[in-house]
Amino acid sequence: MNILLIGSGGREHALAWALSASPLLDTLYCAPGNGGISEIAECMALDTNDHEAVVAFCKDKNIAFTVIGPEAPLVAGLVDDLAAAGLKAFGPSKAAARLEGSKAFTKDLCAKHDIPTAAYGHFTDAEAAKSYIREQGVPIVIKADGLAAGKGVTVAETISQAFEAVDDCFDGRFGEAGAEIVIEECLIGEEASFFALVDGKTAIPLVTAQDHKRAFDGDKGPNTGGMGAYSPAQVMTEALCARTMDEIILPTMEGLAEACTPFKGVLFAGLMVTKDGPKLIEYNIRFGDPECQTLMMLLKSDLLPALLATADGELDQVDIRWRGDMAVTVVMAARGYPGAYEKGSEIAGLEEAASDPDVEIFHAGTELRDGKIIAVGGRVLNVTARGGTVREARDKAYAAVASIDWPEGFCRSDIGWRALQREDAAA
Repeated sequence: MNILLIGSGGREHALAWALSASPLLDTLYCAPGNGGISEIAECMALDTNDHEAVVAFCKDKNIAFTVIGPEAPLVAGLVDDLAAAGLKAFGPSKAAARLEGSKAFTKDLCAKHDIPTAAYGHFTDAEAAKSYIREQGVPIVIKADGLAAGKGVTVAETISQAFEAVDDCFDGRFGEAGAEIVIEECLIGEEASFFALVDGKTAIPLVTAQDHKRAFDGDKGPNTGGMGAYSPAQVMTEALCARTMDEIILPTMEGLAEACTPFKGVLFAGLMVTKDGPKLIEYNIRFGDPECQTLMMLLKSDLLPALLATADGELDQVDIRWRGDMAVTVVMAARGYPGAYEKGSEIAGLEEAASDPDVEIFHAGTELRDGKIIAVGGRVLNVTARGGTVREARDKAYAAVASIDWPEGFCRSDIGWRALQREDAAA
């Protein structure tokens, strides 16, 4: 069958890599893709914001299935428009995508179905929000309600920081995403990423992961889209995974079905593992980036049948198998990221870096120009390795990083540090 993959990041390269191995695949198209994806798929200059154009492309190329990587097309209702044209896609409907598109929607769902999460307030004007902050005290978390490309969250340590975050939202810094805000209790614990495929009535847990959001070693510096990840997350014991399914994933699935907005796709629960157990920080309605890269390295089964079964409501007939290894992803970013950075530098040494069969390099912000890989984004490469332990996988990843010739790039040198501490303590 012909498949269309929507997106251009490291997540999409990892999905393309996994999909390209399926014997069910005929031709893989990607819109718009990147320099790495172009080696395994036909990259198309297709405006994915133009849903009519996407539908027309799918009909023209006889696309049997569309896999949507990023959140924005899902929140905008691309799955609905494809379905209206008789076309099958992986991802939730516009109504169900509100789990990521509106933090207030998710918090209200949690309250209705007793899903453990932080205490919160929902506000549409600054003065009421500031009054709530005075009552609650700090630290406290201020979130733009809508999609803000990962930049609409502030963990305020002082009242003045909290008020500034409120003003940023209501003064239009995040556009329509900040027209409403959610203010939350600041949860204490260790974060983890939990993934499950959901077809509206059945949910299958995938392996867990742990992301590294801060730009620099020691979890210092500004927040980013993610500077690395490892999987599985050792903090997520079998018992905690079972609680997450029972207390968070299944009530969410059942609550949305009850509201006649069944969820089909991947549920990505950002968790805080507190002294009282796992609590939901927020939902994403797509695979995480860079967590997806580690998941695809550990997946033993064919990805395509699992995604098709999710869309068809047949997950109860699927058995997903995983390797018993660990995987580590190190993100290489352009110097200056997440602030201002320069584009256009050449990256060399990638073939040597990927010579280890346990290493894959997933591209994010790259273009292929005249046979050369050029950096055009902030997060540019995802160097991903597999090993029997976190240390083994990490060593392979950093050995590959050392082989890459890109003076204009940087990366953290401590990805997986929490897992290394646990491995050393258990040794």
